[in-house]
Amino acid sequence: MAALLVSACQQTTPVAVIPAHPALQPSELAERDPPSLVYPGLFQRVALSGLVDPKDWVDAKPKLPPPLINEAYDEARPQTREDLAAFIVTFFDLPNDDPEADDAALQTDLSLSDHIEALWPHLTRNADDSVRATSLIPLPFPYIVPGGRFREVYYWDAYFTMTGLGPSHDEIKQSMVDNFAWLIRETGHVPNANRTYYLSRSQPPFFFAMVGLLSPGDEAAAWADYLPELKAEYAFWMQGERAVTLPDGSVLNRYWDGRDVPRDESFIQDTETAHQSDRPKAELYRELRAGAESGWDFSSRWLDDPQDLSTIETTHILPVDLNALLYGLEQAIAAGCEQAEDPACHESFRAKAETRKAAMNNWLWDETRGVFGDYDLDAGAVTQRDSAAILYPLFMGLATQAQADSTADYTAERLLSEGGLMTTPLETGQQWDAPNGWAPLHWIAIRGLEDYGHAVLAEDIAERWLTTVARTYCETGKLVEKYDVVTARPGGGGEYPLQDGFGWTNGVTAALIDMNPDYSAYGDTVPGEACERYAPAK
Repeated sequence: MAALLVSACQQTTPVAVIPAHPALQPSELAERDPPSLVYPGLFQRVALSGLVDPKDWVDAKPKLPPPLINEAYDEARPQTREDLAAFIVTFFDLPNDDPEADDAALQTDLSLSDHIEALWPHLTRNADDSVRATSLIPLPFPYIVPGGRFREVYYWDAYFTMTGLGPSHDEIKQSMVDNFAWLIRETGHVPNANRTYYLSRSQPPFFFAMVGLLSPGDEAAAWADYLPELKAEYAFWMQGERAVTLPDGSVLNRYWDGRDVPRDESFIQDTETAHQSDRPKAELYRELRAGAESGWDFSSRWLDDPQDLSTIETTHILPVDLNALLYGLEQAIAAGCEQAEDPACHESFRAKAETRKAAMNNWLWDETRGVFGDYDLDAGAVTQRDSAAILYPLFMGLATQAQADSTADYTAERLLSEGGLMTTPLETGQQWDAPNGWAPLHWIAIRGLEDYGHAVLAEDIAERWLTTVARTYCETGKLVEKYDVVTARPGGGGEYPLQDGFGWTNGVTAALIDMNPDYSAYGDTVPGEACERYAPAK
């Protein structure tokens, strides 16, 4: 926390006296406006001040009902940074994340596998109590958070976290699915995460895949149990601006956000990006928000100029990963309907899936490169930006064998690096570009390639990735959010410092070690012991 805030905490005379107030009623606890709307004057002043980390500011807990805080701010109108800092600590409790405290609670001599198992309790949150007027959307069941500054449950992160939860964690897996089902019923979709400032957007739709994890080998039975929620999520993606009708009448999807203002949690970054551009600010803000919905925030996939974030055009792209996932959702609903003995529903969604597959082959298949890609609505063609998203059609089983074969060849040629799979081959300073590699994309690639008979390449990717994870754990005792797969070290880039914890890295690493006995040695890695043996693959 900034020194000014520390100093303010030590003041003997507060900016204002906090009066007693009655307990908030349930109706007040249901407030769903983001902080930027709850504190219209104060929010922007603090967000642009640099006194508080942007994420900490939007997650702060008010000590009074917001109307009283707004009234106090209007009366005080703190002029100096010192006065503003004092006002913040008087009226808000800021998050007090202490990674070192968590680290101290864990043994430092644990093997990698044991360390992951020991981390789950530290990343687990109990069912939320309703806390007055905070940005947190309270969830009814326990859940696992990614870690670090990410102190809530994130949509697509959760699926990859769940892949590594063994049978002893079935209860938390069920709870996480039930939380997402509750969010769909409450809000009509799964938000980016359970915060009010994330409500205007979602993330890649993995809910059906999470549900499938509840009943391995008999996924249709689980899908039948959650048909209302699966259909509701499908309706969310197929209505409004997220669905695009193409010239031949086909409908494919894109990422979007219902708001066109700076993101609450990245307010200063978004305003600085807008300041560097001549574009209409509302247009740029929506593109940044849509990029955040993609989960790839940010990447050259979305940029007209790969080196300039202000040229982002997410809503102009029909992404291959999103459409592959929606194909999977259509297939899941069809299978669930068949299990529920609803033949009309089964046939309807089976036909929707086949129609989407045909549209993807028509609009997203790039014959020249031999891969599925992202379609640029402005250019009227598939973009030539290589990325690991090309592997989603394999993961979802919609590629032909010939398409999978050419995708495998292209992946090995363009994306494979010493420490794993690069997100893209372009170095831009954005975190979803080279040299970074990410756990979820490795899982997608490995499972997709295996399903199409490319076991050798899948094992090569898995071993390179596990070597990178094990090497970093050996040297630091940590698992982190992303990795530099060129140097096989912790990754960088993006809008915030590297986070450790880390939910989806833990999940994918544990799942890979569990799926192949040959990978057990990686799980035996202990910090500080013969780390040089993890030299990157050549």
